[in-house]
Amino acid sequence: MRLILIVFVLVVCLDAGTTRSLSSNFWGLFGGGENLMGKIKNATANGIGKVIFVLGDYCHFTPVYSNIIVCTYVYYIQILDKASLKKIHDKFLSMKEKILKTLQLSPKMLQSLNERLSKLRSIRRDKVNKQGDSISEINANAGSGQYLFQSDIVLTKKQADQLAEAIEEEASGGNRTKRQALKDQRDMAMMWTEGVNYFFDPSASAKMRRAFVSGVRAWERDTCIDFKEDSNAEDSIRVFPEVGCWSYIGKLGGHQELSLGGGCETEGMAAHEIGHALGFFHTMSRHDRDNYITVNMQNIKSDWLDQFTITTRSTNENYGMGYDYGSIMHYGRTTGSINQKPTMIPFDTNYVETIGSPFISFTDLSMMNQHYGCKGVRRSSFGKSESYCQFALVFVSLFWREVHIN
Repeated sequence: MRLILIVFVLVVCLDAGTTRSLSSNFWGLFGGGENLMGKIKNATANGIGKVIFVLGDYCHFTPVYSNIIVCTYVYYIQILDKASLKKIHDKFLSMKEKILKTLQLSPKMLQSLNERLSKLRSIRRDKVNKQGDSISEINANAGSGQYLFQSDIVLTKKQADQLAEAIEEEASGGNRTKRQALKDQRDMAMMWTEGVNYFFDPSASAKMRRAFVSGVRAWERDTCIDFKEDSNAEDSIRVFPEVGCWSYIGKLGGHQELSLGGGCETEGMAAHEIGHALGFFHTMSRHDRDNYITVNMQNIKSDWLDQFTITTRSTNENYGMGYDYGSIMHYGRTTGSINQKPTMIPFDTNYVETIGSPFISFTDLSMMNQHYGCKGVRRSSFGKSESYCQFALVFVSLFWREVHIN
């Protein structure tokens, strides 16, 4: 990731003779022993997230003197490392023929698809937001979708390699399937086992903050996952308005980013990106997807074919739950379409108009609770998670005491 830094120093002089104080404070900040640049240099060696944290310190902890107020505002804009992401994108494009092979339909499946398509009626949808009415539309219009996996996911190199390996195996006839909640033991570190810390970039608007907090509450309300706003936490999510809506998958360690750019400031879109940050891929990425929907290659943009690939059963644990057409992690039926016609057709055409949702579904919550071991755990009024057994023991002991005393 690259950073664009703009540093402003605002000086308010309260009496005469303050120039010397300003000078010494300024050079104390940017020069001498343990200075800002030295900290940045050291932090860079440990990852860009640390640099963001150091700059945040100076933004929030600039000292105030009796005769002078020095406010140092450090505005930093996280820019997608498009060069690295383009390499990943090009890697998948180079596998186009293999991807096409994995999406190829048998004559029987093609006949089934055509029968279902004949039953569909054309539906005209009015545009509501100028940026786009879905995450994929917003990112496509903003020009960021081409650098992201499935239009809103930032892949690490390791994840990209795993997906490419999955395509290779499936194309060669292996027993291939896909990922959603990263269950494989190699990826257990990607779970937020100590709760999720987050903080807002100074550039975050009030609207964006409200949307993110609403998305947090939607997940937190019915799971045992605790969220906390804490910019000083070692592992946290920096929420900011980059171009488009996107997130990493799971916990990376250190500071990671989640973007809610223009048009993304809704509870539903925020909850969707938070779902990614918690470890979920898209529902249409499930290893058993092809048992529930058919991907219609004829309507897919050529540079979107890689977005419909699937991975292995070992990296996709669905906990025995059925396919959820109404999942908040499922894209709409025309996602990636070249002609606004459906790219995903359910076997049961009654679900065509209900694919995807701006709301977290019961299955989403149930699967997240299974993934984070929340089953049999309830949330107390203090935001902590306690087991039903503990409550039962307390209740029984109090009841026994009441009976014994009376």
